Amino acid sequence: MVAHLLRLKLTLLRNSLRRSPWQLLGLIIGGLYAVGIAGFFGAALVLLRTANLELAQTVVVLGGTAAFLGWAIVPVIASSADMTLDPARFTTAAVPMPQLLTGLALGGLIGIPGIATTLVALATVGTWSRGWPPVVAATAGAVLGVLTCIVLSKVVTTATAGLASSRRFKDVSALAFMVPLMLMGPIVAFLAQGAAGSAGFLTGLARTLAWTPAGAAWSLGGDTAAGQYGPAVLKLLIALATLAGLAWCWKMLLQRALVTPPYAASGRKRAGRMGLFGVLPATPTGAITARALTYWIRDPRYSGSLVVIPLLPVLMFFQAGQTGDYGVLAIIGPLAAFLLAWSISADVSYDNTAFALHVSSGVRGVHDRLGRALACLAFALPIVLVFSVGPFFFTGDWEWLPALLGLSLGVLFTGLGLASVISARYTVAVPLPGDSPFKKPPGNVAQTMAVQFGGMGVLLVLVLPEAALVVAQSVTGSMVPGWINLVLGPALGLLLFAVGVRLGGKWVDARGPELLAQLSVNR
Repeated sequence: MVAHLLRLKLTLLRNSLRRSPWQLLGLIIGGLYAVGIAGFFGAALVLLRTANLELAQTVVVLGGTAAFLGWAIVPVIASSADMTLDPARFTTAAVPMPQLLTGLALGGLIGIPGIATTLVALATVGTWSRGWPPVVAATAGAVLGVLTCIVLSKVVTTATAGLASSRRFKDVSALAFMVPLMLMGPIVAFLAQGAAGSAGFLTGLARTLAWTPAGAAWSLGGDTAAGQYGPAVLKLLIALATLAGLAWCWKMLLQRALVTPPYAASGRKRAGRMGLFGVLPATPTGAITARALTYWIRDPRYSGSLVVIPLLPVLMFFQAGQTGDYGVLAIIGPLAAFLLAWSISADVSYDNTAFALHVSSGVRGVHDRLGRALACLAFALPIVLVFSVGPFFFTGDWEWLPALLGLSLGVLFTGLGLASVISARYTVAVPLPGDSPFKKPPGNVAQTMAVQFGGMGVLLVLVLPEAALVVAQSVTGSMVPGWINLVLGPALGLLLFAVGVRLGGKWVDARGPELLAQLSVNR
């Protein structure tokens, strides 16, 4: 039965790759990326073979603890990323519990995260290849550590299955996860500075974690290499007890899930006001603007980009604080303008089959393009204005305000026009409505990168006049190019915005049914 479950996992993976060459290419790219990361950490661990024993033990234990925490946290956020062996699918199958547990656990190793974690864990054997006892202990620790990570992720996902079926939980967890992800650089730098200030901080932390379920398995090789066999045996018992306890918890949770699988209940909702539809004009453009703004507010796939935008000043302030040059804050406005404008480049793809409403109602393409662009412009324009002017209160370089404000507005308007064309011409595989913003159908990586980077290159060409005037002010030191840019940027941007909306509208009119068919294929 265990072998049958593993064959089922492999068969589902193979069949998913047959849908499109893009899926196979995406898996290859993701696999190469994972192999690169795993190879880097694996090589570093092998090189630690000649390092000081205490240093090697610190690195291995802290790295293993990070893997333990990662397998506990990430699956909750991206619980819908791999549901090929969803326990709920076995509710009507009389699979013995021991075989089901074993099959699901080993099935968790089939995938890029599982394989990458296993490779890095086995590299710790090279770290402790300082004699046969450390090699044996490190091998046992690596196996126990990987199995503990897999079983822990199963415990967490099974325990939170009821919450994960809730749309609100998915939305909040996905958006909350993006904040520390964006601030990872400052957080790591802060911890590194704190560690540098206290030479024994990380060493003491590793010693403490080695006696916890998170780091016990990863410390076996180091303790054995140091000749501390008594502590190694005790930590082995801790690691075995941790794995056994997690397996028991998983068994109990799985038994309950098989009997009463989670479901998403829907309650009654009272009829209320029309929201933005009652505020904006009752025209095709107004209706589409209201619909798009509603998506920006309620759909985490859209609102996720809004969470990122306020973090840009934080990242830039951190970078400026590291270098002492606060002039870098001046690029916040153009950067925010680009991110906000380009956020609608896959707008039709995010609609999915809801785009059928636009096709069946006979709405003109220009109204569709204009409504979506105005919805983004409603909040993008104030943000860009604030981010373009605000940094100069800290830097005091007000002579650069006209040039950079013109550049920001030019990027915003031009980007919205170009994105209106791109989303009408190309569709990409994106998370389905209701899915996590982090979930993407496998295989769209190459196609998405080609469309996105190609569009960014075109945008760079279109804003060359504004960028050239900024360079001219930098070279000449005169504010004349800056004032020209303040006029040229918005004027040229609005012209290209109008052209993009009209051209994109013509493409929507000409190939609306084909767009809908492509969206159905990408589901």
